[in-house]
Amino acid sequence: MTTQDRPKIISLFTGCGGLDLGFHQRGYETVWANDFEHFACKTFSKYFGENIIVEGDVETIDPFTDKSIPECDLILGGFPCQDFSMIWKQPGLDGKRGNLYKSFLKFVEAKKPKAFIAENVKGLLTANNRKAIQQIIEDFENITPGYILTPKLYNFADYGVPQFRERVLIVGIRIDTGFDFKHPSPTHGPKGVKPFITSGEAILNANNVPFNNEHTNIADKTRELLKLISEGGNFTDIPRDHPLYVKGMISHVYRRLKLDEPSKTIIAAGGGGTHGYHYPEPRPLTNRERARLQTFPDDFIFEGTIADVRKQIGNAVPPKGVHALAESLMPLFTGKYSNTDLKQKNIEYQKMSIKERLELTISS
Repeated sequence: MTTQDRPKIISLFTGCGGLDLGFHQRGYETVWANDFEHFACKTFSKYFGENIIVEGDVETIDPFTDKSIPECDLILGGFPCQDFSMIWKQPGLDGKRGNLYKSFLKFVEAKKPKAFIAENVKGLLTANNRKAIQQIIEDFENITPGYILTPKLYNFADYGVPQFRERVLIVGIRIDTGFDFKHPSPTHGPKGVKPFITSGEAILNANNVPFNNEHTNIADKTRELLKLISEGGNFTDIPRDHPLYVKGMISHVYRRLKLDEPSKTIIAAGGGGTHGYHYPEPRPLTNRERARLQTFPDDFIFEGTIADVRKQIGNAVPPKGVHALAESLMPLFTGKYSNTDLKQKNIEYQKMSIKERLELTISS
């Protein structure tokens, strides 16, 4: 496939470009992107090229009137997820950032791509007693000429990522395309044909990479504390009567790698021992090790401070995790598929309750 033939992507809430990179590696091309985080935009530009990403608030951009925004085949985006996260409270659509999906909606309405993919945290499925996901599905379905939506909860470890990381991917297909999309089956682990990629495999020789490999300074007390925690363990390994005992609210606190299985979820920010920790060395992971666990290639250089980079990596979609999805969608853009009556299928979907709908599409 030539560069000219590659399906064209508009990317929203792009961050450093993890979702884009996964599609780029499978034959797609991002032609316009947007994010408001300065260093994430610098990272994206360093890898994908200048003048693709626009830095700024997406709510100030009008895709209906801004002639600098090109047409596209596919829109990607992970609208901010903090208001849906299961780690913190779940205000959902009532939160400050929960309604940012409407900016994504506006771009889909303006550009009418053949398909779109919206990524979010698992908590989106339960926020506001499922009213959030119901409202989001209904809003996208009502865009003329209509989209049929299939949300699915992915564990990216099942798709070759050395990390247990659950995210919702909502795929919308324009009904008039007649493309009967099916989410790809897992490729790794008990549900796939290949074994899980382990964290030990992922970080092997990561210390040889010259970029984003700075070690975080930690107190001697923290180093001694980590020595009390077993491989794959967390703060609960520390005896309650030990002078270094700490209380933790979430399992991420002082979590160490278990080298023979995928890591736990890499998170973007937070103190209190949430950095993710090496084993056997008693130290936090470097950002390059985090990037390896997120399947970024070693030539992907992140811009900013250690904290800036950690945030970019933790917020990203692991590129390898969407390879199978990108491949499953490609026939839509090459025209190599049999036409299906999606209007009738959508009518059947809309007769279901949101609970039935989710049980059907997420388990498929």
